[in-house]
Amino acid sequence: MRRIFVALSVAASLHATTLNELFDALKQHSVTKADEMQVQNAKVAKETVRSKLYPKIDLFAKYDHYSDPTGMVPVPPNTLFPMIKDQSIAQPFSRNVLREGASFSMPLFVKSIYTLGEKAEAIHKSAEAKKRINLIKNEALIVGANANLLYLTQLEKSLLTKERSLRETQKTLMIKVENGRSPVAALYKVDDALNQININKNAIALQKEQLLSSIRALTGITLKEPVRMPEVPVSINTKKIRSLEPLELKLQAKFREMQAEKERLYPSVVAYGNYTFSQAEAYNNNKNVHEKYGNIGLSVSLPLFEMERYKEIQKAKVEYRKEEIELEKQRDELLSKAQMLQNSLPLLENSIKLSKKSLENRKRLLDIAKVNYNSGRLSTEEYLRYEDELVSAKAALYKAKAQKWQTLMQLCVIYGNNIEEIVQ
Repeated sequence: MRRIFVALSVAASLHATTLNELFDALKQHSVTKADEMQVQNAKVAKETVRSKLYPKIDLFAKYDHYSDPTGMVPVPPNTLFPMIKDQSIAQPFSRNVLREGASFSMPLFVKSIYTLGEKAEAIHKSAEAKKRINLIKNEALIVGANANLLYLTQLEKSLLTKERSLRETQKTLMIKVENGRSPVAALYKVDDALNQININKNAIALQKEQLLSSIRALTGITLKEPVRMPEVPVSINTKKIRSLEPLELKLQAKFREMQAEKERLYPSVVAYGNYTFSQAEAYNNNKNVHEKYGNIGLSVSLPLFEMERYKEIQKAKVEYRKEEIELEKQRDELLSKAQMLQNSLPLLENSIKLSKKSLENRKRLLDIAKVNYNSGRLSTEEYLRYEDELVSAKAALYKAKAQKWQTLMQLCVIYGNNIEEIVQ
């Protein structure tokens, strides 16, 4: 019983009746999760860089064997001389020494670490921006595919209407042929027109399968039919090309990387310390002896000459300039494309308006053609032409609507608009 319930739940989750349901499925799909993993990877990389500012603490234990008695710890002269006079005192020298202890180091000032942290922060933000833009791109693909599905579905309905009309004409024509009022060739022409309809329907079915597959690849949902699209006017915010944000942030990261390479030539200050507890048998009387020894200090280092570092700086400058040119190239291309798409919108609106008027005229002309054909004042070829022109007028209207949605979605991607708000 539980398996049946789970199966029904899964089946219910694989259907969608609105675009927002498709968008919700997209957010849970592997294609979006992959982008989220990139964000998490960038976040971990950022935290890894910051972790270099924390102290590094190690515990150690080691056993040393020497060919000659060796000092366990440095011994001041005032402590050593009494030991030499009194051999009963265990001297801290031995051939076999067991040492254990702890050491630490901590950067107090390493300028490049802070800059690399800023680089990692920029990469993290770039990954987040790319995830957001990729989500918008995929939502735009869903809307565009759904718009094409609507276009093909409406075209299919037009063909079915044409088919029904021709079936009626075929019945009437068969009676006329039997009575000798029309030639047999007229029946073949109508039959061929019906066959062409079936060919077109098959081609539409193939295109619909491709569109359904693209939506399924992004959402895991197989649509039974296209979902409804809003007819309200759509407003696009064109203030900023947000699709360039990932590249802009990546360029910032490259700039920080270039800075960090230069800053590796700056002085670095590191604190360090060490504590050691040593145990051994004194070489002079074989007594057990143990000593504690520790130190703490500051280390200042300044590279004076390092040719490899200079080459790395030069390489970082080239990489930065490369990213800068790529960003300029992308901006020019997107600005040009956005201008073309914006100029296309009023033309598409006009095409829709003209197509609607043409469709009304085609319907009236077909009605007149049917009357003339039935009265014998119109040939079969001319009548079939009116049928074809009506379907063509419908196709032009549906195609213009689909193109308008695709144009709007491309603009949404370029300017990073929220598609979910637009299609509500």
